[in-house]
Amino acid sequence: MSFFSRLFSRKQNSQSHILALDIGTEFIKALIFKVNYEKEVAEVIGVGRQRQKPTDMQGGIATDISGVALSSEKAIERAYEMCDVKPTQAILGIAGELVKGSTTTVHYQRGSPKSKIDLPELKNIVQKIQWKAFDNVRKELSWETCQNEMDVKLINAVIVNVRIDGYRVTNPLGFQGKDISISIFNAYAPLVHLGALQTIAQDLGLDLLTITAEPYAVAKATGIEEDLDFSAIFIDMGGGTTDVAVVRNGGMEGIKMFALGGRAFTKRLVTKFNISFTEAEDKKIKYSAGLLPKNEAEKIKNLFKNDLEVWATGVELSLSEFSSTELLPSKILLCGGASALPGVRQVLQSEEWTEKLPMTKKPSIHFIKPSDITNIVDKTSLLVDQQDITPMALANLSLDFSGTEKILPGILRRVVKMMQT
Repeated sequence: MSFFSRLFSRKQNSQSHILALDIGTEFIKALIFKVNYEKEVAEVIGVGRQRQKPTDMQGGIATDISGVALSSEKAIERAYEMCDVKPTQAILGIAGELVKGSTTTVHYQRGSPKSKIDLPELKNIVQKIQWKAFDNVRKELSWETCQNEMDVKLINAVIVNVRIDGYRVTNPLGFQGKDISISIFNAYAPLVHLGALQTIAQDLGLDLLTITAEPYAVAKATGIEEDLDFSAIFIDMGGGTTDVAVVRNGGMEGIKMFALGGRAFTKRLVTKFNISFTEAEDKKIKYSAGLLPKNEAEKIKNLFKNDLEVWATGVELSLSEFSSTELLPSKILLCGGASALPGVRQVLQSEEWTEKLPMTKKPSIHFIKPSDITNIVDKTSLLVDQQDITPMALANLSLDFSGTEKILPGILRRVVKMMQT
């Protein structure tokens, strides 16, 4: 669900061409893909990348709309040249420190436990949850930004868990019981950031299907909803931000983002070696790929040590904001271009870092591979590493715009639409 989601009154055509646009701080990634709704598969047929100017984005947020639009156009054009298809519909991702996401749970005591649950009762419960979550996020953002009012919009909403008298169900209609517990994950973003992306899309002549929180898209694209026992911490380390998402028992608990990513390491090289930003970025990439001479690589390793520890502290602080009553998952899944930096895995497995977090055992660190993204087929053979995960995850979301809508998601969609109007 999304503020910008197109509310389809009928099923999509059996096949459609759509654009996924990942507007990163360092690179813009564009994927053109063909969706087969009958087979529930998206085939990537065009890939384009374009490096951003250092002044166009800061911390995952556009600071020069025209500059970002120009870079996006170049990335899209390169993807178009591969497949000779230029879609008009697009899915965009959003990140940044002020993008908030958390799961809200409401326990509802029914006055007539023997009566069967019906649609009006469900709609009433979902409305209560959504307004409670909306009030909470506005208070949180007001406190963080020292502003009395901040206009925020809902960008994702998904049912995480439904229980009746403690028993988990997928469709509560027709059940009897006294206690209904419904958990809904909501992600919000400030209107100013959403408006910037909407303007970029308009400048590019794109019809937005949805704008989505990127960590939500990444977690969903790995198939978490299909495994009720799945729990993990997702960390997407990009150029300007690091996104952290916690998933428990197949449901999204929440997302946190902080403005520290690969660009900070590039700036360290600029200062140390007195070189341009572009030269420093190239040197960082070669270092990550193991292409530098051994003595030079060792110097950079020592140079980055403190920066990696600062970054790990940011991850720790983000995780500390999640529920303190439960242990954190010990499985950590990494993606994002900056996650390729040597030392990222080591700092997350260090005793100094892990002993500060409520985990039962030392975390196991895994890099998400393109093959881990469900229902995506790469016909270009160009999607090969961690930086390709987020745009592939955005493409995966296109499959949500087809098929028969289930009862609870349908109710949630209508409640969200009512709140937005």
